[in-house]
Amino acid sequence: MPDRELLWANNTKLFLSDLIEFISQQKVFFVGTATTDSRVNVSPKGMDSFRVLNNNRAIWLNVTGSGNETSAHVQQDPRMTIMFCAFEGPPLILRLYGTAKVIHQNDNDWQDLYGHFNPLPGARQIFDLSIELVQTSCGMAVPYLDYSGDRDLLSDWAEKKGDEGLKQYWEEKNQFSIDNIPTNIFAKNV
Repeated sequence: MPDRELLWANNTKLFLSDLIEFISQQKVFFVGTATTDSRVNVSPKGMDSFRVLNNNRAIWLNVTGSGNETSAHVQQDPRMTIMFCAFEGPPLILRLYGTAKVIHQNDNDWQDLYGHFNPLPGARQIFDLSIELVQTSCGMAVPYLDYSGDRDLLSDWAEKKGDEGLKQYWEEKNQFSIDNIPTNIFAKNV
C-alpha cells in the first residue's frame, strides 16, 4: 500500500501517512478480540504503547493487568480490531482490522520488537498485528476530552512488584482468561 494512498473520511481526503500521524498523536486506543465461543473483550490501552512499523504492520506493548484476555483470544483466533478516536481536533474514528500474534518475553522476536518502545514496568507481551483493512468513520458523536496526563499507578505498582513479583502475579492471575482459555504466558515459542 503506497504511503500516499488516498482515503476518504468525513468527506475529507486523507492520506495513509496522515492516519499514521493521527495514530502517533493518540493517548488511548481500544483493542477488540474474541474466540468463537468466548466473551468479546474490549480493552482500553495507553502509555505510548503503539507503533506502526509499516503500512501493513503495527505492534503494541501490553503491560501486566488484572486479566489477560487478549493473549488467550489471539492464540485461538487471531482476529483483532484496534480503534482510535479523535477526542480533540476534527472528528475521526479509525479502525485497524487484522490478524495478530502474541510475542511473549521468552520468544525470539521479543528483543527486536521491544526495542521499538520506551521500557515500561510490567511489560508482559507484544502483539504483532498484520493489518488487512483500514477503515475510517465520522466520529461526530465522540465528545471532546482533555488529556491531563498518564496515570502512574500501574507503572508504580509494577515497579514495586519487581520481576519476581510480576511473574508470581502472572502465575496467579494471568495464565487463563475469564473463559478459562490458556494464555501461555510462560511458554517458549521460538
